[in-house]
Amino acid sequence: MKQFIILIIIGLALPIMSLAQGRNNNVTIQTSAVCGMCKKKIEANLSKQKGIYKVNLDIKTKGVMVTFDHTTISTEKIREIISKTGYDADEIPADPKAYAKLHLCCKKTSHQPAKTQ
Repeated sequence: MKQFIILIIIGLALPIMSLAQGRNNNVTIQTSAVCGMCKKKIEANLSKQKGIYKVNLDIKTKGVMVTFDHTTISTEKIREIISKTGYDADEIPADPKAYAKLHLCCKKTSHQPAKTQ
């Protein structure tokens, strides 16, 4: 009898899990992040959004990988959140007011090499 109940539970769980996985999407969005503070800020702002399950920004590539439920939040909305945090998000430029509030080390121009004459 226990084996029968376990089989029923497994039989019900598998379709539910596959439905949930079908709603999840992964997207990588190119940002203008330049340092660890940028990483922390972008990941924190995205992580608190409903429908976003996982966020990881790679500083070297400046790409933020987001796992999300596409029935709850769109890729466009994710880009908008990044922009309103003060960073470029693919083709969407950083919101000027949010960019102005960033710490100096987080600004795109602060990491460009000095010009030599």
